[in-house]
Amino acid sequence: MEGFCFARCRFTRLMAAMQLVLGVFAMFISMASLHRFYATNSLLPGHDDPALCAKFHTVPGAGGYADFDIRALADRVDDVLVQLAELQDKLEATALKIAKKSKKSKARHKQPENMTMPEFRRFLEDEVIHPLYSAHIALRLIRIPRPDPDGDAAVPAVDPLVNFFTAEETRKYVTAKGNRDGLPSVYGTNRTYGTIGHACVLMRQELDEYMSYDVGAHCPDDWDLGQRLMLGGCDPLPRRRCLALASKLFQRPLPINESLWTLPDDGNVRWSRYHCRGYKCLSARNQRRGYDRCVGCFDMDRERQRWVAAAPKPNGTASSLADFRIDDVLAAKPGEVRIGLDVSVGTGSFAARMRERNVTIVSAALNLGAPFAETIALRGLVPLYATMSQRLPLFDNTMDLIHTAGFFEGWVDLQLLDFVLFDWDRVLRPGGLLWVDKFACARKDLDDYMYMFLQFRYKKHRWVVSFKSKDEVYLSALLEKPPRS
Repeated sequence: MEGFCFARCRFTRLMAAMQLVLGVFAMFISMASLHRFYATNSLLPGHDDPALCAKFHTVPGAGGYADFDIRALADRVDDVLVQLAELQDKLEATALKIAKKSKKSKARHKQPENMTMPEFRRFLEDEVIHPLYSAHIALRLIRIPRPDPDGDAAVPAVDPLVNFFTAEETRKYVTAKGNRDGLPSVYGTNRTYGTIGHACVLMRQELDEYMSYDVGAHCPDDWDLGQRLMLGGCDPLPRRRCLALASKLFQRPLPINESLWTLPDDGNVRWSRYHCRGYKCLSARNQRRGYDRCVGCFDMDRERQRWVAAAPKPNGTASSLADFRIDDVLAAKPGEVRIGLDVSVGTGSFAARMRERNVTIVSAALNLGAPFAETIALRGLVPLYATMSQRLPLFDNTMDLIHTAGFFEGWVDLQLLDFVLFDWDRVLRPGGLLWVDKFACARKDLDDYMYMFLQFRYKKHRWVVSFKSKDEVYLSALLEKPPRS
């Protein structure tokens, strides 16, 4: 009996401590929200500077905050506070329920019901930790726009078309996502747009140029213009009634047993708009931006060593713990991985290696400085020409595996990554595997990015963080999607 009283008292004290923490957390959120709002210096008493007031009172597209919905920010903070209040009520109700049960047991001289450690752990995970984590993520995703410091009217700080939509999630999706580090991304762009038609309105000059052709004639040699529209958010592109150009030197593709690890013939690719004019140039480890994340990926001898053996580092030392072998990954779900998606910057070598193991992989590819899509197809594999902002053209709960490498790294905006990961979760089947292959980011940003992957509460088969450099780290993980009902 004394042991039970001790356990019950300890649990009651824990509930009280949690309620106290939640109260402090709610006060902190309120103060932080007010601080961030008033930090604009435009609503504080005594400020008569018209330039400051103009931030909130200006015409659309002229910079400032006129196009930003303050109501949406207040609603998001209110949602978080409601979540915390509901969690506090749930904890109080649980504590009262336990107290009533103990009194009834004592009155009837029955043995009190004890909560086992697994039950207590499940209660904390489901009823406390997960709601707190959801509130934490919601706060991290709040973004208050800042006026464009360069005063570029062509690229307003807030898209004036965003607030044409009513749903807050729609506004979040279509708002341009600036790169986290402020530098050009793997796409060569400083911001990424969601794939909804309003982006075509913003790029109407480029779209008019793309749709200017003679019906029934040969299409202009403008694939790079089409890709630029896609990267700008004007995706999917409209259909065109013209004949696509193709190389006159096209040679018959190699048989599948030869094509997987052989560079295609140069005549099978149209080399316009590229720095290189042949595969020999590409395999020379070109360091140009847009191609530097694929250094050596046209070197088939090097590519054949990836994911099957411990690849040595340039200095000859052993490989990092973040390098996973394909056989080890497949051993986590033996016989269950049959189809999957690879979201990487490369020539399809991951799909080629998986095909040798009777696994069909579709490779998402864009021609960022090199003919990646054509190369993947000429190797006898399936390229999916799609941007990172596009909703995957795959049905729910269908993929056995999603693999990503060298694509979503430390430049990506957290809210943009959130939309992408939720879409991956949608198409991944229960029991399917998410293989995060050497996700690189700054050490100071590691916690933020880990939150993004951990929020889905996948089962961890492997989770490794290793140093890339003094200030950068790699995150590699093999995660399994749980069933949900």
